[in-house]
Amino acid sequence: MDVTPLIWIITIAVTIAFFVYEFFAHVRTPHEPSIGESARWSIFYISLALLFGVGIGVVSGWTFGGEYFAGYLTEKALSIDNLFVFLIVMTGFAVPKKYQQKVLMIGIVIALILRGIFIAVGATLIENFSWIFYLFGALLLVLAYRQAFSNHESNPANGRFMTFVRRHLPVSDEYNGDKLTVVKNGKRFVTPMLLTIIAIGFIDLVFAVDSIPAIYGLTDQAYIVFTANAFALMGLRQLYFLIGGLLERLVYLAQGLAVILAFIGVKLVFHALHVNELPFINGGEPVLWAPEIPIWFSLLFIGATIAVATVASLLKTRRDPAAVASATENTDK
Repeated sequence: MDVTPLIWIITIAVTIAFFVYEFFAHVRTPHEPSIGESARWSIFYISLALLFGVGIGVVSGWTFGGEYFAGYLTEKALSIDNLFVFLIVMTGFAVPKKYQQKVLMIGIVIALILRGIFIAVGATLIENFSWIFYLFGALLLVLAYRQAFSNHESNPANGRFMTFVRRHLPVSDEYNGDKLTVVKNGKRFVTPMLLTIIAIGFIDLVFAVDSIPAIYGLTDQAYIVFTANAFALMGLRQLYFLIGGLLERLVYLAQGLAVILAFIGVKLVFHALHVNELPFINGGEPVLWAPEIPIWFSLLFIGATIAVATVASLLKTRRDPAAVASATENTDK
């Protein structure tokens, strides 16, 4: 896939422009978005992402188009899991509804910056060290195991990292609008708003660790990795307000993501065997018997897994309302 520096510059500039517009048009004035507003913008960003994927397929071929769609689906699913943790954090810090947009906006921008750094590092590693696919594959298998048996009961607002932050920063007990710091009796304190943003920034860093190796398991094109991540994050703020109640019903989302991460982990290991250069594996020669999983199968598998996890979750919570009540109680802790 031939991507010139000019295309990179235009893509990054347009991405920044979207976020700047979002800030001045929607976030600058604190308010709680309506369902209608959230739905319209969510549909707009999802449609834009799909059209961009069609554009890649038409211009660069449907192999790259398929890689984009598989990557976008994976990153969108991981972003929704990210939203669930955002919900827990903002509940833990009791962020007023009208200020949640600002927290989400800053959190999403931090996520995009961190993922941009990880994408650049990942591209450099892949270009220079073929054995990195073994490492990425092993990492995803470990993360898949943790994802499958994780739960969202623990509140990141009270975790070790935030305890460390509170110990080293003077913290105000109450919000002062959407300000990040406040002066009391001549001394400057940080507000819970700043603590919330710090917590979400830390969570973004953790999520970038699994999202970037995951998409590099589907494509080795840095441009596709970046644009799939950018489109997955665009509209995430609106999606938060649109499906806030639905998030609590996706009780099998973690297990579905675990299956996807494990699948991509195995795919990466197979690819690593195909390009093997490690002398202690098959004498440094490629292992040709390892199957190469085609992108069309990856796309179908990821889409089917997300669909099954979503339908199973909705059926479970429909038949067992206690499951939703339990999730709600956990986010209120």
